[in-house]
Amino acid sequence: MSGNDDRHRLTHSVPKWLIVFALAFTGMASAYMFTLVVPIQSELPRLLDAPREDTAWVVTITLLVAACATPISGRLGDMYGKRTVVLALIGALILGSVVAALSPNIAWIIVGRGLQGLTTGVVPLGIAIMRDVLPPGRLGTAVALMSATMGVGGSLGMPVSAFIVEHFDWHALFWVSSGLGVVAFLLVFLIVPQSTLRSLGRFDAIGMIGLTVGLSGILLAVSRGAEWGWLSPATLLSGLGGIAVLLVWGRYQLRTREPLIDLRVAARPAVLFTNLASICMGFALFGSNVLLPQMLELPVESGAGFGLGVFETALLVMPAGLIMMIISPLSGWLERTVGPRIMLSAGTAAVTVSYIVLLIWSSSIWHLFIANLIVGVGIGLSFAAMPMMIMRSVPAEETGVSNGINALARSLGTSSASTVMAAVLAAMAVDLDGRSVPTPEAFVTCFWIGAIVGVGAVILSLLIPRAPSQEAHPSMPGHT
Repeated sequence: MSGNDDRHRLTHSVPKWLIVFALAFTGMASAYMFTLVVPIQSELPRLLDAPREDTAWVVTITLLVAACATPISGRLGDMYGKRTVVLALIGALILGSVVAALSPNIAWIIVGRGLQGLTTGVVPLGIAIMRDVLPPGRLGTAVALMSATMGVGGSLGMPVSAFIVEHFDWHALFWVSSGLGVVAFLLVFLIVPQSTLRSLGRFDAIGMIGLTVGLSGILLAVSRGAEWGWLSPATLLSGLGGIAVLLVWGRYQLRTREPLIDLRVAARPAVLFTNLASICMGFALFGSNVLLPQMLELPVESGAGFGLGVFETALLVMPAGLIMMIISPLSGWLERTVGPRIMLSAGTAAVTVSYIVLLIWSSSIWHLFIANLIVGVGIGLSFAAMPMMIMRSVPAEETGVSNGINALARSLGTSSASTVMAAVLAAMAVDLDGRSVPTPEAFVTCFWIGAIVGVGAVILSLLIPRAPSQEAHPSMPGHT
């Protein structure tokens, strides 16, 4: 069957805007899982009657599972059908939400949160589905919207979670997430067509195990190093062991006939520098998510805070997500006009400017509000440009796994930001009425770190070739 026949089958009788809506809703639901428990994060030890080092896993396990599962689900989607895998991932979200909602102890909460983390793979798979079903003229805007859901879902979800926590039992958070999962499942099942565009071959199970073990070791070291001690045996064993496993895994991937990830494609300059920039932008996004809410909520007596409530803080942070959503339609036009490379550079520059603004002005609430809006602009442009850059440089049959790797890069950035910013804030803290609170200097240090990472992202974006090498059948055609 020809590619044109496949595309006709994929789009026949299904309104394209409905497909985009269904996939974007699913992406926002999955992104919401990362901020679902943010309003109760500090209260988890009391709510779960468990030590803080154990309750930290409620957040860590979601990031860990998401990072490992995203590229794997992308490969499964390329091989066995993207819609089928999306439905399976949404099913995991629903199951995990119900398990957490009914959990009698912290162990089952962690299991449920791990299952919720699996659903992150729907974003790169949704982008791959859009590539299959949409004409080139509409693809850029749709991809921008789908990619933006990774920021939009978290930003819009924070006030929702804060409202639920203030008015209902905290278990209601998981019933709401299960309801979102059911709606997403029905939308995809009823609207999104089954993909007939698949890659041939066998699934690399050994590659999957190696990638999972290696990434798990590195992410454990990054996310728990501050607590365990950066030079402790546990941290060194996890980090160095993970690196060693990935080195062996990479050698195996280069030698096997049907690898999980084609590292030769991933090493192309356009793909490599885009993914490295993605790590920096994931760091910058999550860094602002860590720093700004804490500043807004800390007591005024600390010298660094503004004493706002959780719900007020969430409302002030939310507009950044709205900005990302507004930018999505504009991103499609920009992609066609100036190209994704310039978009990525502009986005990274905007995020860098936001941290510079915070270094100069952070004495009023409106300073933080303006800086957060600039973050929204930068992340909106960057997250829209990254998958476009990737899809111009990879073969069509590797759309899912290549976007999965890009999402993995962002996950590495968010995990690193959470650890680094938390470690700085904890190291530069003082006692205030029996409570350890960060000093104003701690936030200034974090802003410097964010600005430096932003500059790194700008440099990496400029290293991307102006005319990346084209496949005979690329995922997204380039513009001349």
